[in-house]
Amino acid sequence: MDYGKYLNNTIQNVKPSGIRRFFDIVNEMDDVISLSIGEPDFRTPWHVRKAGIESLENGKTWYTPNRGFKTLCQEISIFANKKYDLDYDPDTEVIVTVGGSEALDIAIRCLVNPGDEVLVHQPSFVCYEPLANMCGASAVVIDTKEENDFRIQPHELEAAITDKSKLLILSYPNNPTGAVMRKEDLEALRDIIIKHDLIVISDEIYSELTYSGSHVSIATLPGMRERTVVINGFSKAFAMTGWRLGYAMGPKEIISMMIKLHQYCIMSAPTTAQYAAIEALRNGDKDIEHMRNEYDMRRRFVVGSFNEMGLHCFEPHGAFYCFPCIKSTGLSSEEFCTRLLKSKGVAIVPGDAFGNCGEGFVRVSYSYSLKHLTEAIGRIKEFLEEL
Repeated sequence: MDYGKYLNNTIQNVKPSGIRRFFDIVNEMDDVISLSIGEPDFRTPWHVRKAGIESLENGKTWYTPNRGFKTLCQEISIFANKKYDLDYDPDTEVIVTVGGSEALDIAIRCLVNPGDEVLVHQPSFVCYEPLANMCGASAVVIDTKEENDFRIQPHELEAAITDKSKLLILSYPNNPTGAVMRKEDLEALRDIIIKHDLIVISDEIYSELTYSGSHVSIATLPGMRERTVVINGFSKAFAMTGWRLGYAMGPKEIISMMIKLHQYCIMSAPTTAQYAAIEALRNGDKDIEHMRNEYDMRRRFVVGSFNEMGLHCFEPHGAFYCFPCIKSTGLSSEEFCTRLLKSKGVAIVPGDAFGNCGEGFVRVSYSYSLKHLTEAIGRIKEFLEEL
C-alpha cells in the first residue's frame, strides 16, 4: 500500500532529529559511554517526588484545569518574579504545558501563518526550524559564530529580516553551545525587534543553569514584555525530565490562544507532575543550587580537558553542554562522532545536527557523573592520539 499519498507532505519532508539518531545507535551497542543526551543524572529531589507520591496516595488523579492548577500558576508567577524580575498575572498570563516542548509548539502555532518567516539562530536545539515549517512558515536561519561567543549580533539579525518576518526565536542559555546573552547583548537587539515589529519566543529552559552572572530575560527590557512569550519548565532545573511539565508566560491575548489550542490537542498537563512542581517551586532553591554547583565543577573539568587535548573549546556559561571544535582533526563532525563511537564506544553528537554552521564542532553533555565523564574523556584522548 502506498502510504505516501495519505501522509502529510510537510511532515514527510521534515528530517529526523540528529540527536535521536545517535541515541538509537547507542542503544544497539554494548559498553558505550554516552555523553549525547541532555538529561540530568540527578534524581528528582525526594521532597518533590514525595509530593507527587502523596497526591497519588490521596487519589488526586483527576483532570486539572486546562491552564494548570491555579496554585501552580501562582507559584510559577512568584518564582519568575523572584528569580528574573518577570511580572505575570497567574490568572491570565501563565499556562502549564506538557514539557517546554509543548509550550514551544503551541506558541509557534498560535503566532505564525503559512507564508510567514520565523527567524531561528543556529546552532540551536533541533525543534525550532521543523516546528516553524510544520506550520507552513519558513525558517530563516541566522548563523552565530564562535568568535562572537555564539551570540546573535545586531547586524546579523537586521540582515535576516524581510517584510515577511514575524517571529524571532531566542534560545539562551543555548543548547548545544552553552552560550548566554547578557543584558547588553539583548539590549542591542531590542531596537531592531521593535523597529520591525517582531514577536519573540524566548526559550529559557536552562535559565537556572547560568554559571557566571545572572540570567536576564529579554522580556524584562523596556518595550519587550508585550511582544515576548517566555518558555520554561522543570526538566533541567529540578531534574524532572520524565515528569513532562513546562510552562509559558506572556501577554494574555497570546496565552489565551495557546490555552485554546492546548484544550483541543492536550486538554491538561499531568496531574501528579503539577503537585510535584508546586513543591519544587516552593522549596527547591537549595536543590537547584546544589545541582548547579555540581554541573559547574563538571563544566570546568570537561572544557579544560578538551583544551588540553588540543580541541579548542569555547567556554560555555550556561546549560550543561560544551561545543569543542574538531576541525583540527581533518574529520567532519559526522565522521568524528561515528569513528569515536565505533572505536572507543563514546557517544557524542555531531555539531551539524544543530544547524549547518555547527559543522566542525561536536556537542558533549556534561550532565553525567564525574566518574562517567572521566572515563569518556580518557577514551576520547586515546582516540585523538590514535588519529
